[in-house]
Amino acid sequence: MALSAPWALLQPAHAAAAVQGLPGGPAVNQLDMHPPVTEIARQVHGLHWFVMIVCVVIFVAVFGVMFYSIIKHRKSVGAKSAHFHESVAVEIAWTLVPFLIVVVMGFAATKTVVAMKDTSNADLTIKTTGYQWKWGYDYLQGEGQGISFLSTLDLRQRQLSDAGTPEGDDYLLKVDNPLVVPVGKKVRIITTANDVIHSWMVPAFAVKQDAIPGFVRDTWFRADKTGDFYGQCVELCGKEHAYMPIHVKVLSAEDYSQWVDGKKKELAAKADDPKKTWKLDELVARGEKVYTANCAVCHKPDGKGAGPIKALDGSTVVLDGDKGKQIHVLLNGQNNGAMPAWKALSDTEIAAVITYTKNQWSNKTGQIVQPAEIVAARGK
Repeated sequence: MALSAPWALLQPAHAAAAVQGLPGGPAVNQLDMHPPVTEIARQVHGLHWFVMIVCVVIFVAVFGVMFYSIIKHRKSVGAKSAHFHESVAVEIAWTLVPFLIVVVMGFAATKTVVAMKDTSNADLTIKTTGYQWKWGYDYLQGEGQGISFLSTLDLRQRQLSDAGTPEGDDYLLKVDNPLVVPVGKKVRIITTANDVIHSWMVPAFAVKQDAIPGFVRDTWFRADKTGDFYGQCVELCGKEHAYMPIHVKVLSAEDYSQWVDGKKKELAAKADDPKKTWKLDELVARGEKVYTANCAVCHKPDGKGAGPIKALDGSTVVLDGDKGKQIHVLLNGQNNGAMPAWKALSDTEIAAVITYTKNQWSNKTGQIVQPAEIVAARGK
């Protein structure tokens, strides 16, 4: 993602002209790394250019001497070969000089790597969970503690991709719920995954950390300017890997506090009592929203599916009188992850989307799944 130039050079001139660089994201004909917005990113940039210059100097020196020797001492101008067995000075030089170069580069790199791994004294701790194919964010400590939400590719972006009509500078980078953090605060990111290995990367922060099922790893950043910054999952995680972007919104302290207050009120309004008994029309209406936001990209709005994605319209599992079969699929997934587990959804959301599919299109079963049944299936 960091280097967009090779791809941009392959595009027609009219297409390249229509696309502008995305602040905080990839730029048209970008050749260098992303502009840094953290101290660690600036150190990484400095290391990049330092090592690049050292390598160029070595390249020029070695090949310069080599070509000079070939041209100056060629047989055609009467050059005679020198005869000597060994030179202690040369042996010492070509051992000591590379050793010193490696030590200097290693010292500079180690200093930065150690700083990158120091996640202590964080102002904010956020657990980042990779799902096929979205990110889950849980604010564990600091201002905003208790906030949790999923961040998914904007549905319009996926529709543009399916139609083969890319549009906008933030194509395939726009999400429905960006990660929001305050400027100037140390943010610790704890990564894990629900299914396969993912990797959370934001180039402008110089942050890249794998998210591995069953393991907890961490990294950190402290953004020193407000704005929108973009990244992607950079570990091949399945067929929807290209549709798993990262959007981090950095706000001022005042704006962040307002966002926290608004988000907590929003989540409180959405909180559902799993013991509540819903009516069919209420669950169908709620389920339609859940389906559109999470399921329609694969199973299609008309429930017909596409390619290897099975249709839900007329599905034997959906039509089956044993509701437990579909509940099991939603909670555990199937086909080796081709159908991912949706445990991150609330009990009410899962009950609603199952009820919706059982009563939508030609599936007029009249069956209702209540949140309490999902609670029982989870084994709570």
